[in-house]
Amino acid sequence: MAKSDVKAPEKEVKPTKSSAASKADVTVAEKLVELYRLQHVDSQIDRIRVQRGELPLEVQDLEDEVAGLETRLKKLQDELAEIEGQVSDKQNLIKDAKAQIKKYEGQQAKVRNNREYDSLSKEIEFQNLEIQLAEKRIKEAKAQIDAKKSVVEESKAKHDERRKDLDVKKKELDDIVAETEKEEKELQKQSDAAAKHIEERLLNAYHRIRSNARNGLSVVPVERGSCGGCFNSIPPQRQLDISSHKKIIVCEHCGRILVDEYVVDRVRGAQ
Repeated sequence: MAKSDVKAPEKEVKPTKSSAASKADVTVAEKLVELYRLQHVDSQIDRIRVQRGELPLEVQDLEDEVAGLETRLKKLQDELAEIEGQVSDKQNLIKDAKAQIKKYEGQQAKVRNNREYDSLSKEIEFQNLEIQLAEKRIKEAKAQIDAKKSVVEESKAKHDERRKDLDVKKKELDDIVAETEKEEKELQKQSDAAAKHIEERLLNAYHRIRSNARNGLSVVPVERGSCGGCFNSIPPQRQLDISSHKKIIVCEHCGRILVDEYVVDRVRGAQ
């Protein structure tokens, strides 16, 4: 066989581990460090959001209230315009009725018999009744207009007052956001980066515990023999289990993930 026909042995291609598998192969101690690092960053984000307090909710409530007042004010103004339109219609009706009366009176002067005269008299009487009824409706409508204008003015005053309150609250919120926005964005990047190092099962558990915790603490250190979340005492043997890093241990009282000083020092030392 010619030398050129001999094939070189192919190199063995080793399968690469998936990202999920590599995360699962990380030691328990490293998993706890990554979880506590994520908690540490998320707690700083929480601190920034607490600074805003109830302002976002207050702004939202005021925006809803102002929108409701604007809708009501628009409805009142439409109703007022409709009533004013009715008054204008009645005034035109009166004008037309008076013109008709004048015409009938002119025709009465030229009639040849009593029958035609009486017929015109009835038309004049009818037009006078129309005028009286229209005047009555105008009077009623003007009373409604006065009452409606009063309500419109009150609604407008309330709307303007709440709008000023909204502007003040929005400025307060914008000022706070402007002060902390850069820091929050940077911390959010750190949080997202930290989350990438945690396997999905643990990350889901972290978020579930965090969402149920009033203070947002999902991973807490053992402090003076007690849980750093609910402050209940932890038995000595369980403390030894936590420090051995053989498995992830949660507080039997509050369900938070517990870490020891080693994990805390690793995270704080890296800051």
